[in-house]
Amino acid sequence: MSAGELAHSDSGGAGSPVLLAHAIGCDRRMWDELVPALAPAHRVVAIDARGHGKSPLPQRPWSLEDMADDAARLLDRLGIARVHWVGLSMGGMAGQAFALRHPGRLDRLVLANTTSSYGPGGREMWSTRIRLVTDGGLAAIRDMVTARYFSDAFRAAHADVVERVMGRFMETPAAGYAGCCEALREMEFLPQLGAVRAPTLVIAGDLDQGTPVAMSEAIAKAIRGARLEVLHGASHLSAVEKPAEFNALVRDFLAAR
Repeated sequence: MSAGELAHSDSGGAGSPVLLAHAIGCDRRMWDELVPALAPAHRVVAIDARGHGKSPLPQRPWSLEDMADDAARLLDRLGIARVHWVGLSMGGMAGQAFALRHPGRLDRLVLANTTSSYGPGGREMWSTRIRLVTDGGLAAIRDMVTARYFSDAFRAAHADVVERVMGRFMETPAAGYAGCCEALREMEFLPQLGAVRAPTLVIAGDLDQGTPVAMSEAIAKAIRGARLEVLHGASHLSAVEKPAEFNALVRDFLAAR
């Protein structure tokens, strides 16, 4: 990808910049509740990751480090020297890569519903997902992903929200989704997280099957001074399922001094 090609929205303004990085299979619209919550105090830049939304689909394979560099080039284009990074799931994994590759450009870090390592079974899990999507498109995993994104109770009570999010999921190019799966398959950040110096908030959902609370606990333990908050009744897309609680945590953390 050439410099600055990530599709994005930018609230503008003179507040401290915040970059929002979404989950795999989503796009920047995942943050529709958080952007207005942060915009009064911050310049909010929400990105579409490569292969997602309106961003380009580059040649595979690529890495999380490549995705972190995409964001750094966009920040250059926007004239932003330093940023708060808020990432959920894949966005949190790219945020860890950004923290390790571009530490001088990071102010505060929010890692939500994410992990630094999938353990010994991770490679096979992602390889299976890649095969399913390559053979059958995103329809082959839609039901499984829906069950991971949202709790049973939320799916029953908010079918309209689930349908909207999953409609966007189905718009994701299969090759873009698979390319990001390949990047996640190679991830192993846990041994490096001790180098992260940015103040860090880790957010987990107690019903999250994709990145269980134990994965967030491992991140919070590895990053010096990190704080862990667990949202009760939230599954993987906690920013969508519990927007008021999620937004308050992020807003207050970014405002702290």
